Amino acid sequence: MLTDKLNRPLHDLRISVTDRCNFRCTYCMPEEIFGDKYRFLPKPQIMTFEEITRSARIMAGLGVSKLRITGGEPLLRHDLHRLIEQLAQIDGIDDIAMTTNAYFLKNQVADLKAAGLQRVTISLDSLDNEAFRKMNGGKADVAQVLEGVYAAQKAGLNPIKINAVVQKGVNDHTITEMARFCRDNGIILRFIEYMDVGTRNGWRLDHVVSAKEIRDRIHAVFPIEPIDPNYYGEVAERYRYVDGAGEVGIIASVTQPFCGTCTRMRLSPEGQLYTCLFATKGTSLRDPMRAGASDDQLRELIAGIWSNRDDRYSEIRGAQTLIGVDDIPTQEEKRIEMYYIGG
Repeated sequence: MLTDKLNRPLHDLRISVTDRCNFRCTYCMPEEIFGDKYRFLPKPQIMTFEEITRSARIMAGLGVSKLRITGGEPLLRHDLHRLIEQLAQIDGIDDIAMTTNAYFLKNQVADLKAAGLQRVTISLDSLDNEAFRKMNGGKADVAQVLEGVYAAQKAGLNPIKINAVVQKGVNDHTITEMARFCRDNGIILRFIEYMDVGTRNGWRLDHVVSAKEIRDRIHAVFPIEPIDPNYYGEVAERYRYVDGAGEVGIIASVTQPFCGTCTRMRLSPEGQLYTCLFATKGTSLRDPMRAGASDDQLRELIAGIWSNRDDRYSEIRGAQTLIGVDDIPTQEEKRIEMYYIGG
């Protein structure tokens, strides 16, 4: 088993297929920065489906068994179902999922399911339309996302998960409403602490609603109790409703870091490999691939990256926050942006 310097195995590959998105969420792609004149990656720089599939196949040989398609908004990538079809043929891959804002899902879900997509996680930060539009830059209404949710359920991409980023003073008043909706509709809800990913979202610690506070608010209305993770490296703390009406989870990367069990490698749209969501630099897999590198050479490159990995940004940030240290890492260190590498 391939492990890193902290003895963490490589199990998951998150594949960002595009840096483009039709939303302008304030915590990811704020409109004032990513306006009409913003220049996204030109098509020749982006990895082809064949290059992505080759990368995934090599990593499956190193222990990867779970793939997640992300973006940007992955459904903006033309004919995405053709990539899913290729990935589904890889030996050793037993789980293919996608994270999407679901705006375009209704019209693509049948092709994606037929190609081999097994699950979807849908980003929906609030059922309050005013709060939701405030968070997505005014680009969509709740009803448009729910169309995608219901289409995914009808297509059998179950269990459906919904991810909701919680930001104090913006949508935290809708926590229990979200919990009620997901309970009633057989959906697994995952609340996410507002994270300091990238450098452009104006993150401040006092904007974070802690996992404990989220948990307490839910428990006050719908009593919950903790349950074990589904698998090693699962990022969410899981809870089940005491009355048996499903489960809810909280991803507490700010207040309760889970670096110690992180098993994820990330592949950017133009083929950069990253070993942490908070990384400041990556290693190109696309360039040696296009220069004619063999599978063995690429395998050696990937194995070297992972075996030398010692990332634990969230743990370090958490420890420094306790003693009042800000700006972690320093502003001179440019972290990758969430829209570019996925969550």
